[in-house]
Amino acid sequence: MTRIRLIASAATVALLALTAQAQQVYRIVGPDGKVTFSDRPPTGAAEVTQSSSGARTAASANDALPYQLRQTAARFPVTLYTGSDCAPCNSARNLLIQRGIPFVERTVTTNEDIDALKRLSGESSLPFGTIGGQQLKGFSDSEWTQYLNAAGYPAQSQLPPGYRRPAATPLVAVAVQPAAASADEAPAPAARPAPAANGRTPSNPAGIIF
Repeated sequence: MTRIRLIASAATVALLALTAQAQQVYRIVGPDGKVTFSDRPPTGAAEVTQSSSGARTAASANDALPYQLRQTAARFPVTLYTGSDCAPCNSARNLLIQRGIPFVERTVTTNEDIDALKRLSGESSLPFGTIGGQQLKGFSDSEWTQYLNAAGYPAQSQLPPGYRRPAATPLVAVAVQPAAASADEAPAPAARPAPAANGRTPSNPAGIIF
């Protein structure tokens, strides 16, 4: 019993000591076609391409959670990184769903997703998960349960009726930056004043009509 408590205490310290990992990576395409990657969306991006259902963020989904669960989810957000045809990924997802853990799912399907996953975890194996700043590589029911307990998540679901978790979205979202206006561009010509009803204009004060 003492050993279990020590493990739980160590897990709690690890969760508190580590900072949260980036959960979304943006592939930023500049007006010159140059591609960069960032964990923050670019300012003034014209378009961010990802699943429209992904617009439902974890923050908005968590608004209706009970207070204690909402506080835990804010301190130690859970993110699951999955791939297609991945049985361990399904096991990890099922554990989180059955226990009622609010989480965000990022899918890894493209080469860019894989590269971003390598930058996050140091390798490309799936599933990969984060609980706060704690990284979980591969799936072990006992290990994931241990860290969820240490973070303070309830052992049984406390999700309210009708709760809908955010839809899975790609790890790498594409953001297109609009081209900035060039300083060399000539200003648009000023509109010429309409002639007065009597034909008089600043250049023709007499109002002579030819």
